[in-house]
This record gives sequence, structure tokens and C-alpha cells, in this order.
Amino acid sequence: MNVPSTWAEIVRLRAGDDGLGLLFEDDSWTWAQIVQAGADRMAVAAELVPAPEGRPLHIGILLDNVPDFVFWIAGAAMSGAAVVGINSSRAAAELALDIEHADVDLIVTEPRLLALVADGGHGVPPERVLDIESRRYRGLLAAHAGSPLPDATPAPEDHAFLMYSSGSTGRPKAVIAGQGRMGRLMGAIVDRIELTRESRTYLCMPLFHGNAVIMNLMPAFTIGASIGMVRKFSASRFSDDIHRFGATYLNYVGRALSYVLSQAEDPRDRTSTLRLAYGTEASEMDIARFTERFGCRVSEGYGSSEGVFRINRTNDTPPGALGSVPGGLDVRVLDQGTGRECPRARFDEHGRLVDEAAVGEIVGVGLAHAFEGYYKNPAAEAERIRGDDFWSGDLAYRDEEGWFYFAGRSSDWLRVDSENFSAAQVEQILRRAPGIAVAPVFAVPDPVTGDRVMCVLELERGASFDAVGFGRFLGAQEDLGAKWWPSFVRVTERVPLTGSNKLDKAPLRRAAWATDDPIWVRRGRTEVYEPLDATAREALIAQFVEHGRSTHLPALLGVTP
Repeated sequence: MNVPSTWAEIVRLRAGDDGLGLLFEDDSWTWAQIVQAGADRMAVAAELVPAPEGRPLHIGILLDNVPDFVFWIAGAAMSGAAVVGINSSRAAAELALDIEHADVDLIVTEPRLLALVADGGHGVPPERVLDIESRRYRGLLAAHAGSPLPDATPAPEDHAFLMYSSGSTGRPKAVIAGQGRMGRLMGAIVDRIELTRESRTYLCMPLFHGNAVIMNLMPAFTIGASIGMVRKFSASRFSDDIHRFGATYLNYVGRALSYVLSQAEDPRDRTSTLRLAYGTEASEMDIARFTERFGCRVSEGYGSSEGVFRINRTNDTPPGALGSVPGGLDVRVLDQGTGRECPRARFDEHGRLVDEAAVGEIVGVGLAHAFEGYYKNPAAEAERIRGDDFWSGDLAYRDEEGWFYFAGRSSDWLRVDSENFSAAQVEQILRRAPGIAVAPVFAVPDPVTGDRVMCVLELERGASFDAVGFGRFLGAQEDLGAKWWPSFVRVTERVPLTGSNKLDKAPLRRAAWATDDPIWVRRGRTEVYEPLDATAREALIAQFVEHGRSTHLPALLGVTP
């Protein structure tokens, strides 16, 4: 579809539109009311904050998915201000660094989250921290009710958002999203997710993350579809929400589908109004089960906050593949050391990757110009840009027909006994095991030399861990490499997630086997897994000490090298 050239122009399309725009709890707003609410809030901002020199106003939003979040996004778009979504799952000290780094001028929050910014340290004066449920805030809005739409014409290169990355691979980076890029994306996205004015989107993923904004809120603005929004994603309320709203579309990230499927089926699910669920990182099994349960299609695509390119699945995409690159863009898998294109993947009779040389980094060749950068972070930008090329930081391989297969993040590249392999390859096998919901894999230090493989298992509801059965399962997997076997297995009630619902391996790596969760250790090269009890743990620590590797012990143990 043809759309205006900037995000601001898209929002202004909805001025005067009396169609239903937003449903939240027991209230609703037309699109015209949403746009007017945005104008009123920008009048409040203009009263409180002098115009910054040399840059637009930066508005930090620390809210759950509540209507005010939508209103401030609309107002900022029209006025040329940049929205900074603040991740409420992070600690106050971390948020202070994020807010200060992004040069936030005004913070909008709510009572439940106010404590995260109440102690300062972020550089925003107390009078510019607005509590949306306070008497002061209501008075400011009343004083500016009915304000004219902002008298501004943002340029395509002006910043519309500073979107912090999920932080799954390190400290979050503030990705610059310009007015022009956001505008240009919308036509293709509306078509890809098959949105029409009659559609009803279900918005449950957090608006502080780019996925919810780009794959739900903005397309709805663009086409005039209505949005059914809830404060937070809840697996237990998901089915009821879908049926209550009459939702036809939803976006998701990470483990969302798996958590929904862990809930008892609602009798209405089989005849739901859902037509399409679009997202990332769901397993093949969860996609199939969700499709069957809700009678809809599930479509996956690879993308990143940087927005340089996408890899989309099509009807003929092979099982397990990410898909192919649309639009004729030149995207390749390159060797991280040499910069040369990796050989195409070959598989043995069991479907196992034969040559690890096929795994490399996904690179947009000649696409560096499409990357708008990280706000005030030239070092992080340098990791992504090499000459004219954009290096994504994600690993993949391609088969002979050119299909891309995800192989994990750069930090998920394991090396055990001189063999290189990707954590994603092992994770795909472990997820086939009965009763396992999710199984992140990572490297932990060996007490003698190098690394070992460790996995953390979150079990499906009602399942229990059977160490004997798990060992037998691994022994029967013909595509499991000899060096891929987990040496350590941790069973936990719930794996940690980032605020955007993506798996967070960082705390798992830090803890390793130093945890109160049950740990099993593989006996030599057998199928036998034995509990890591207190005696076995002390013996393991002694091995590290004996071989001069005390510094490689998990920090949580507090062992002095």
C-alpha cells in the first residue's frame, strides 16, 4: 500500500477519523480522540520543558501498556519529539543509566513504577517526572484540553524513537529510528501482516520494545485498524482476551506462544476470530500446536531493532528455516574472521550439519547506509559497520537453495574439544525431548581446560525431570554430535526473560552450576546423569583449584583464587 513518507504524516491521517481506534479495559477511544489526546500532552510538554538545543525533545515513557503510552507516542510523532521507551523490568540503577544516556527531558510514569525513577540519578528534575494518576497531571491535561495539533513538520531524518534493544546479549543499546524509516516501513508491514481497517489487533507485548510498536501499534495507525490492548502479556488471560476483543491479529516475541499453550484450552479457542499471529523465536512444535488450537496461521520473520533487513518465511520455506530475504537485498552469511562468504551448508543422513565452516554472521552487504545508528554509542556502531556492510551480530547458515537457518547470537558460538558449533543446533534437539518447554544452551568452563556444554531445562506444566529418560533420549538422537552433549543440566521452574519476553542467558551463564536449582552432571561419555550433590560440588571445585582455574569458577560461589 502507499503510505505517507514520515511517521508524523501517518499519525495525522487519523485526525478527524471517528473510527474505533483503541479498546482498553472498559474504555474506548476513536482515532480522532487519540490524536487529540496526543496534541494535549505535547502542549503539556511544551509548558514544562524548554526546547533543547540542537536536538528534538526526548520523552521517556515508563508505563505498562496503558492508553497514555499510545497518546504520548501519537503526540510525539506529530511534534517531532523522540519517544524513549523505558524498560520497566530493569532495576532502578540500570534505568538511571539508560535515561541519562538517552538525554531524556521528561519522564512519564505511573504509581506502580514511580519508585524506579523517584530517587533521581538520571538527570531529569522531579518536576519533569509526571505520574499519570496524580492530581497535578490531571490538572495539566485539563488546562491544555483541546490544544491544536502541533505546528511542526518533522523531516524524514528526524528521530522518532530511541528504541533500546532487549539486552539479551549485553547492555541495551538505544537504536535510532527515524521518522522517514518508520514511515517507509509501514506499507510493507501492513501488507505482510494482512491488516485492513476491519482488523482488530491484540496488543499485549510491551510498548517499550520496538516489536510491539512496529508490528502492531504503527500498522494499526497506518490502516486505521482498531487495537485491543492489555497492560501486560498474561498466558492465563490470553484466550479470554482474544475472544473478548474479537482479535484477528497479534504480534509476539520469544516464549509467548509456549506459555499460552501451557494453559488449559478454552472451548472457544477452536472457533476464535484470530487469523494471523506474527512473531519471532517460536518453536516448530509450538507453531503447529498454536495453529491447530486457534485455527489461525502463525508466521515468523527474522528482524532486529536496527531494521536494516528482514528474513521472512513463505509457504515453501523448509521446516526449521528462517526463510529468505525479500526485495532483492544482498544478505549473506560471512565468515567473521575473513569476511568471505561461508560455504553452503551440507547435511548428513541424519540432518546434522556436516561442516561448521558453513556457520557465519548474517551480513547485509552494501546495507550500512540503512543503519541509522545507536544513540551516542560509536563503539557499538563500529561493531556493526565494516565498510559498506552491516554485520548483524547473529549467526546463521544457508542451504544449497539459499534458505537461511538461525544458529544463535555471536555469543552463542561454542567451542568444545576444538570443535566449533552453535548453541542453537543443540537447543533444537533438546526441545524435541518429551516434557521440555525450553532448553537454553551455553558454555561453562571445564575444570581442566576449555569449556563444557551446559543446558537449563524449563519443563512443561505437569512434567518432571527423568534423568534416565533424558540420557536415553540424547543417546537416540542421531543428529546430536558427540561433543554437543550437555555436561551439566539444570532444571528450573522458569528461565529468565528480558522485559521484551526474550530468553536472557546472561544470568544463567553467571550462575552456571552454582545454584539452588537441581543440577545433574553427565558421567564421562555415557548416557548417565547423576545429581550434583554437596560432595560432588566440592569435588568439582577442588578440580578447578588443582588445575589453577579458580578464576573460572562461578562468581556466586565466592571462592578466592
